[in-house]
Amino acid sequence: MKFIVILFFFIFTTQSLIAQNAAENDTLRKDAVKLFIDCVRCDMNHIRREIPYVNYVRDVKEAELYLMETRESTGSGGSQYTYFFIGQKKYEGLNDTLVYSSRPDDTREHQRQGRTDMMKMGLMRYVARTPIYREVNIVHSGNIEEEEVSDKWNHWVFEVETRPRFESEESRKEFSFDNSFMANRITPEWKVEFRVNHELNRTKYLYEEETHIKERTEIELDNLVVKSLSEHWSVGNRLSLLTSTFSNMEFNATILPSVEYNIYPYSESTHRQLRFLYGIGPSINYYNDTTIYNKINENLWRHQLQIAYQIQEKWGSINFSLEGSNYFNDFSKYRIELEGNLNIRIIKGLSLSIRGNIAQIHDQLSLVKGDLAEADILLQLQELATAYSIDGGIGLTYTFGSIFNNVVNPRFGNRRRF
Repeated sequence: MKFIVILFFFIFTTQSLIAQNAAENDTLRKDAVKLFIDCVRCDMNHIRREIPYVNYVRDVKEAELYLMETRESTGSGGSQYTYFFIGQKKYEGLNDTLVYSSRPDDTREHQRQGRTDMMKMGLMRYVARTPIYREVNIVHSGNIEEEEVSDKWNHWVFEVETRPRFESEESRKEFSFDNSFMANRITPEWKVEFRVNHELNRTKYLYEEETHIKERTEIELDNLVVKSLSEHWSVGNRLSLLTSTFSNMEFNATILPSVEYNIYPYSESTHRQLRFLYGIGPSINYYNDTTIYNKINENLWRHQLQIAYQIQEKWGSINFSLEGSNYFNDFSKYRIELEGNLNIRIIKGLSLSIRGNIAQIHDQLSLVKGDLAEADILLQLQELATAYSIDGGIGLTYTFGSIFNNVVNPRFGNRRRF
């Protein structure tokens, strides 16, 4: 009996201490910064573990601090992440912008930790204004050394890739071989990109006790040179060379000198862009087979106009582009294409996403004259005539319940599936 009394006293005392500590921790957490993070492909479990001294909320309207991450590719092949810290409520007007750049050879773990560390740095000025600052300890690694950096490659970056793939069944075998070579040099004044792609697709199948072999090959060279003129203007030229059995092209060369105007300064490109790009130039075509217009070769002039708009704000994001082109010898040969992606936070917990692509197509000059073989159609070895293409989707998400989501529990994965 005495043992039972002592046991109950021990349990009661222990629970009281736990409850007291929990209450103190809850008080600290209650006063922590309410943070809403707006980013793509963030590892939120990792962020919550590494940054436990804020309150993560699911609704931007409940947040005291709005953090948006945007990403752009760098000339070296890495990524540049820009972080916009926007204070709300009691932190209204307390804003900041930080930038983190990853190297092209960084692993995903390096990138993940680098992004998280930059978030920590930006959060300090807000955490320092809360009682929870006592839980944060800032240390220095002591690895900084003075070093003069010399770039022996003069900003040039090269990439070689090969991707063989095969698939085998009893009556069908397919082998594809994709190769690419890329070289680019990007500085504030110049942007030079050079890319070569090679694709080979070979299909062997058995039909009506006969063996058939079909191949599709394509080689494309693309070169872009751009000169920065000011915060709003750029000029450049795109050269494209192509040979393709799918597009009935023995040889195509397109030269397109262009000029671009951005209404917003290029320095704000991670936040907003409204660009107008116009190009005009010749297109030289030699076809594998006679086209539906009875041509085996022709030299044409074409022009192209593109309008691109991108913006990221607390309410969501908009990305769309409208592009039109046509040939001067026949204005009925044209193409208009609209592509867009819209994400909107409508009200607390309710989000709408819409994506779509629609094109009106009247410029398929290289279509093969005559009927196509059934195998060419089924195996997509030849381009088919079409007047339009449509692709799209819509999503509606509503989340409700507790606005806080600080707890990490990785058991059974992030989503339970049966």
